[in-house]
Amino acid sequence: MRTAIRRPAVLAAAAVATLSLTLTACGGDGDGTKDKGDAASAPATQDAAHADKADAADSRTSDADSHAPAAQTEAKKSTEAGKTTGGKAPACTFEDVKITAEKQDGVPTTHLTLTATNTSGHACTLLQYPLIAFGDIHTAKDVPAVAKSKPGTPVVLNAGAPAYAAVRINNGGAHEDNRAVTSFNVNLFAPDGPAEGSKVVKAPKGGIAVDDAVAKTGYWTTELRNGADEF
Repeated sequence: MRTAIRRPAVLAAAAVATLSLTLTACGGDGDGTKDKGDAASAPATQDAAHADKADAADSRTSDADSHAPAAQTEAKKSTEAGKTTGGKAPACTFEDVKITAEKQDGVPTTHLTLTATNTSGHACTLLQYPLIAFGDIHTAKDVPAVAKSKPGTPVVLNAGAPAYAAVRINNGGAHEDNRAVTSFNVNLFAPDGPAEGSKVVKAPKGGIAVDDAVAKTGYWTTELRNGADEF
């Protein structure tokens, strides 16, 4: 009887133990499901973070691209400006300068000083030497230049600045080939040769006596130099 009475208790205890194990196992599965859920949610969170970083990077790239065209445009303008001027002031034209003539010291007058003053309002380069025609511009003999008077650097004139050229007009004294001149033509050089047009320059007061056979001109220079401009 005791055994029969205790058996249900043992069976009950066994049933309780079995139920406990079952519940424990179910609890373990629940925890595993939770872990799996956390693990599954982690990649999604990371993907979202990567997406945010990618969006930020795209935004920065977009901002950089939006500024790039303006910078490239300015650089292009700068390059085109350099090509236009070649990095130097453009050549002076006869419209850029005012040219006057004065007698140099000494009697009789054998030399003139030409002065070219930049009246353009911008810097320009005075090329080579004055192209002088004592007489009709179409038929007058070209006045040759003296090589030793050529300056070592280009003559760049800022607005209002002058340049000079010494000009020999005769060898002095009376000569049958001398002729009176009250005005003459002066032209300038362009980068590819003589420029178009010319300036009519008045001779100093009283006129000048010109011997075409001996006339010579110096190169333009920012100042007359002893030796180089004596000929």
